[in-house]
Amino acid sequence: MSTLTEQIRAALAHVKDPATGAALVASGQLAAVEADDAKRTASLVVHVISPGYPLQGALDASIRTALGPLALDALSIEWRLRVPFKPARADLNRLPTVKNIIAVAAGKGGVGKSTVSVNIAMALSKMGASVGILDADIYGPSVPKMLGEAQRDASTAEEGGGIAPALYRGLPVMSVEFFVEPGKAVIWRGPMIHKLLTQFLEEVRWGDLDYLIVDLPPGTGDAQLSLCQLIPITGAVIVTTPQEVALIDVRKAINMFEKLEVPVLGVAENMSIYCCPSCGHRAEIFGAGGGERLAKEFGVELLTRIPIDPKIAYGGESGHPVVEDAPDSEVAKAFFELAAKAALGASMRSATGPKRSSLLRTVE
Repeated sequence: MSTLTEQIRAALAHVKDPATGAALVASGQLAAVEADDAKRTASLVVHVISPGYPLQGALDASIRTALGPLALDALSIEWRLRVPFKPARADLNRLPTVKNIIAVAAGKGGVGKSTVSVNIAMALSKMGASVGILDADIYGPSVPKMLGEAQRDASTAEEGGGIAPALYRGLPVMSVEFFVEPGKAVIWRGPMIHKLLTQFLEEVRWGDLDYLIVDLPPGTGDAQLSLCQLIPITGAVIVTTPQEVALIDVRKAINMFEKLEVPVLGVAENMSIYCCPSCGHRAEIFGAGGGERLAKEFGVELLTRIPIDPKIAYGGESGHPVVEDAPDSEVAKAFFELAAKAALGASMRSATGPKRSSLLRTVE
């Protein structure tokens, strides 16, 4: 007669992760089974592929349904994070210790792209992932300001040479802000931008990261092209505001990523609605439905709608990101939702591997 542990494994053999379609047992996502035959109790350890895994409820239900015929008296499931990745092609393998690279982009400035980058990174970290931030907005670096005081400044790495990134709130961070005088403009042409980004990618010792969040400059310029030439970007999050004047430029950004064969993970609609803290009246100051129309137009997901909230502005000015300073607020919950969905999309796409673009081959 088979043991309860063997019966559990057999019962779960056909249960699949709803995100990847991989069988839990065959893929190793069912990491451990402990069962007591006499008491008819069991505890499982199951790996999920992304922090804040949005489909955990569906997977939990599938597991419990499959084990229903065993009539267990008690079942506990411990969920652990194991982010999948696929090694980059040799000519793009500049970040061998980074599993997934998520670019945060916008068609124009002023839509809150850097705020989204910082809060995505903080949210993923709080959900258990190892995360770093590359501030690639060469002309307007603002990530260090939004993270407050550094725990450690960028410096020469102690072992093996290279650059040790700065450390903010436990996150490794690299930015051009560290290397220019305060208030001085960065006036560089494309080759200089390409050289700097290459140095950030090849010489910075990022350590083992599940996700590197890349805050891109607005628009469709040299920095975006250089990064797509240098590293396999797992996917891009596109930030917009609801009004049409923002969507015009965002369409150009999405078209750029499509030509560069960078998957678009989805659209984040920032400044979607304002709720008066005194009377509760809700107003769509910048119009309504722009993010949803854009997502439908390009066949991508609307990841979240981020409301207008003074906490965001205060967090950016004071160096206290809202997901850390007010984690239970409505706006922080929107950032956590965005981070979880973006990470899930990146983890799923990492299995397909990076692609090179025909456009890049032409440029090269």
